[in-house]
Amino acid sequence: MGKFDGKTIIVTGGGGGIGGATCQRLAREGAKVAVFDMNLEAAQKVVDAIKAAGGTAAAFQCDITSREQVDAAVAATIAQLGPIDVLVNNAGWDVFKPFTKTVPAEWDKLIAINLTGALHMHHAVLPGMVERKTGRIVNVASDAARGGSSGEAVYSACKGGLVALSKTLAREHARQGITVNVVCPGPTDTALLAGVAEGARDPAKLIEAFKSAIPLGRLGQPDDLAGAIAFFASDDASFITGQVISVSGGLTMHG
Repeated sequence: MGKFDGKTIIVTGGGGGIGGATCQRLAREGAKVAVFDMNLEAAQKVVDAIKAAGGTAAAFQCDITSREQVDAAVAATIAQLGPIDVLVNNAGWDVFKPFTKTVPAEWDKLIAINLTGALHMHHAVLPGMVERKTGRIVNVASDAARGGSSGEAVYSACKGGLVALSKTLAREHARQGITVNVVCPGPTDTALLAGVAEGARDPAKLIEAFKSAIPLGRLGQPDDLAGAIAFFASDDASFITGQVISVSGGLTMHG
């Protein structure tokens, strides 16, 4: 028996590093996983790996900044895999620049992906959870939301907004049996981090600086995040809501 036997779980950004690791972890524990990603090929690769290991999954192309695409993908998930039991909002994007060097077009993209996209997903999925009086939502934010991060002002603002949204929705929906919690990654070895580093003057030096600053002495790996996400998504966390946990190797130690 797996922790998620019979449960349908959506993971946004499921074709990426943390998303892909999370999809595979949840599938190994019995979930039917809907892999949402703008890049359908990346999502399908994750699905193929899950199916090769004996799991159940389906790929859905979805740009979460488009409410129409979100509604269509959610409807297709329900039709193919069943009512949604768990939503993992993992999709994200960042640009690494001092705030005064950014431009409004970058703000718009950062907000659309990191905040508005999550709003779309919540708004599309929550009504079904409310109707069934059960559900788990796990939002992937960032430690930049908790302690700030030089070069990530707008990204930090979006992730701070996601933390506040999560706490508010946790209060609004607790009596309906729905929990909402947040996982905050620290620097994690993904394509997103590599892309962020490219914006620095010396990308290799930046990565080494991250490693040196982390008490455990290494970057996070996608599987490090998948375990925390799976915990909040499971019945082991049934009496936990509105909480934020950092998975950062000790880089931040917020109470």
